[in-house]
Amino acid sequence: MCGDPGTRSLRRAAAGAALILTSVAGTPGAQAPTPQAFRLHGTVEPIRSQLVTVPRLTGTGNGPLIIIHLAKPGTMVKAGESLVEFDRAAQIKAAHDREAEYRDFVAQISKKRADEVIARGKDETELVEAENAVKTAELDLLDKDLVAPIVAEKNSLIFEEARAKLAQLRKTFDLKRRTDTADVRILEIQRDRAMNAWKHAEGNADKMRILSPLAGLVVLKTIWKQGSFGEVQEGEETRPGMPILEVVDPSAMRVRARVNQADVTRVRLGQAVLVTLDSYPSRQFSGRLDQLSPIGAPSGLSNRVRTFVAVFSIDGSDPHLLPDLAAAVDVDAK
Repeated sequence: MCGDPGTRSLRRAAAGAALILTSVAGTPGAQAPTPQAFRLHGTVEPIRSQLVTVPRLTGTGNGPLIIIHLAKPGTMVKAGESLVEFDRAAQIKAAHDREAEYRDFVAQISKKRADEVIARGKDETELVEAENAVKTAELDLLDKDLVAPIVAEKNSLIFEEARAKLAQLRKTFDLKRRTDTADVRILEIQRDRAMNAWKHAEGNADKMRILSPLAGLVVLKTIWKQGSFGEVQEGEETRPGMPILEVVDPSAMRVRARVNQADVTRVRLGQAVLVTLDSYPSRQFSGRLDQLSPIGAPSGLSNRVRTFVAVFSIDGSDPHLLPDLAAAVDVDAK
């Protein structure tokens, strides 16, 4: 009546499973407790910093620049101190060459203007002589009735020739003046170009020395060179725009992290957090959420998964707070 032993065993197992489920779920309608705190992972970065790159020179034919002086990494510098200095020999030579060209054009313009004055005086003299020749020929025509016909005809031809020469001189006089003005203008344009090239070369020479725009810590940037990552060293060639170092203000640091879309509703601006450095687990700092991006960035694996950029400020300063260090941010969501 009680059934076979196999049936009784199955009933006891089912009753035990029901008891376990009841103890886990609790009363009907109850929800599992949610954790009040969660951890984010980010990177330490400075609030105030200045990136120093290889200067971009004006003009053409500018090749790589060689570093002859570089500030030591980890040193504190003041505003106005030298950070990087490049070899400026090529820029100084270019400035001297452009200055010589400028002065040569200035001398050519002075000579051209002097020649123009001489030529103008000569042309004016010829013009006056031609005018006098026309007047003389006119006077000779007055006595055509008193001279032989062949002489009168000769005087008429001389008058026509003198008048044609005067008209030609007057016409060429204006053309010569325009030509001289155009020649001087061409030299002036070449002079101005040489002046601009001279000033650009001097400006390039001034760019060979970079001063620190603010007081802070020198951090060398890691770049790809010779098949591996490394830092720029003195004596190496660099290309315009290449990052060399960064001057950071260690008195104010922050942590940039990403918040998953599932946790973004649990954070708010001004929320207190606890920051722990991965390199120094015993160092903990208090902070707060300063910025939270309103739009999430899609994940590389799926467009449905999005993350939000959050920036946490760190209270106070510490020599262990350095840029690019990994940090953990504990957020209390209660």
